Amino acid sequence: MPPDRINADKPHLWKADIAASVDQFNQWFMQFAPQAFRSTRVKTTEHVKAALIATRDLRNINTPTLKANPSALPTLRMCTAPPLAVDRLVGLASASKSLIGSMEEGKLAARMKAEVLDENLTKVCRVLTKLLDRDIFPWLDAAKNPTNHERDRTSTIVADRLCSAVANPIVRNAQEQRQLKMIGEWLDKRGYRRKPHPSGKPLSEMEPGTYSFRMNLPVGNSLKVNIPIDVVIQPKKLRADRLPILIEAKSAGDFTNTNKRRKEEATKIHQLQATYGAGVRFILFLCGYFGSDYLGYEAAEGIDWVWEHRIDDLARLGI
Repeated sequence: MPPDRINADKPHLWKADIAASVDQFNQWFMQFAPQAFRSTRVKTTEHVKAALIATRDLRNINTPTLKANPSALPTLRMCTAPPLAVDRLVGLASASKSLIGSMEEGKLAARMKAEVLDENLTKVCRVLTKLLDRDIFPWLDAAKNPTNHERDRTSTIVADRLCSAVANPIVRNAQEQRQLKMIGEWLDKRGYRRKPHPSGKPLSEMEPGTYSFRMNLPVGNSLKVNIPIDVVIQPKKLRADRLPILIEAKSAGDFTNTNKRRKEEATKIHQLQATYGAGVRFILFLCGYFGSDYLGYEAAEGIDWVWEHRIDDLARLGI
């Protein structure tokens, strides 16, 4: 029988867990991220809030608003799904590239005729409105005013998109180290020992009650390749197939990158199942921006997950 699922079969819980996970990542980021990125992000968040106020929380994306607030355009580009690069917006809207370039600098094209300006801004507004990422702006479909908490969370999400090119690898590595430390401490409290498993021994012979970080597992039949697994845990009470629990620690600072990378886990579980059998237990340990699209895709691929803010769910794996 397939193992009981922890979260993959409970979509009614996803929305609340996504919000809690985003809040948790944001709290960690604001406290521990490198100072340069943090200060940039705080400033950018204020710009995002200003753009939200100027557009009545995205309900007034129109020509007069953009005329009065041209500097809001970079923020509005990041409010769409997917977020739009400058050239992509120019192409979709068939708008003047020089106008868009000027607005990115916070001003309008000085020499553009009024009727041409209005025509271009109307086309830009039409594209932005159609592509708004309504998953992160729940008040739009609900036809209500956002709460302060919703506006704060949304501002942080959009600010992340604007700052995504700054120091992302540093933040990602720091978060991964924190996740592994958290899992290790959770296991240590339950009497597990960190002990590397010899690479030459079968995985099924891993010592009960031990765990290892960043283990390379061989997969493939005719052509063997190694794939890295963040955490490998052999329960004290062995499973029927004697295989350990495999955990991939994942954090994300924006929703876009998770959707780009979601196929990586699907490929990994298919490789593991082909080598170790369909019963192999491969779990994601998630913190941050993992939306419903990502979760639905992973669930459809047979992948389950544990949220970092509910780490005690690891016990349901028989650990």
